[in-house]
Amino acid sequence: MAAVILLSTRGLSRHFGGLRAVENVDFDLPEGEIRALIGPNGAGKTTFVSMLCGRIPASNGQITFAGRDVTRMPAHKRVQMGIAYTFQITSIFDALSVRENVELSVQRCLGADRGQLAAASDALLERVGLLDRAEQVAADMAYGHQRLLEIAMGLGQRPRLLILDEPTQGLSDGEIADFIRLIREVARDTTVLLIEHNIDVVMALAQKITVMNFGAIIAEGTPEEIHANEVVQAAYLGG
Repeated sequence: MAAVILLSTRGLSRHFGGLRAVENVDFDLPEGEIRALIGPNGAGKTTFVSMLCGRIPASNGQITFAGRDVTRMPAHKRVQMGIAYTFQITSIFDALSVRENVELSVQRCLGADRGQLAAASDALLERVGLLDRAEQVAADMAYGHQRLLEIAMGLGQRPRLLILDEPTQGLSDGEIADFIRLIREVARDTTVLLIEHNIDVVMALAQKITVMNFGAIIAEGTPEEIHANEVVQAAYLGG
């Protein structure tokens, strides 16, 4: 049985003046997959996913999500459809507590019942290993813990697609191991698109890897196929 394609792009491009940050990208992401998007700095990865979630408009091309053309749809409408994106730079509310950050995320799904919000938020914080920090002011946490808070906020939106941009940046080795376990568990009911420079994390998690360079896809395949790909070796993996 053919996989159901949750997200696809055709001819997707983004130009900044004379810079072609993303150029004519065709991409398909089946529902239920953990996909890694890798490539050197400046390859266009963050620009690409920023177009997927609506943070920046496409110059050309089409984005389809769950069978609908979302190319011109504003970001908040894409969130409502089930796309959650955690930023490369954390986007938490610094002055609020850890729990309050997550409550704001889950409120759209649950309404304003305080008891429900607190219970759902605590369940998410426990899931990412931050329940013991629920009362802490978010800005006072270490950067790695702020990234985990972002993931909890993303999961609070009950997404069909969770896009994670450099999620392990700032995490310790032990926290990375916990993160890998978390994403495997999340992927039971959520499609995951992961931008990640830690190649060990990519190889441990991804069912398929897409490699970008100079704004274009240069290879796609299983972790084993990508590891053996000479073009990828030369462009990114370094031999």
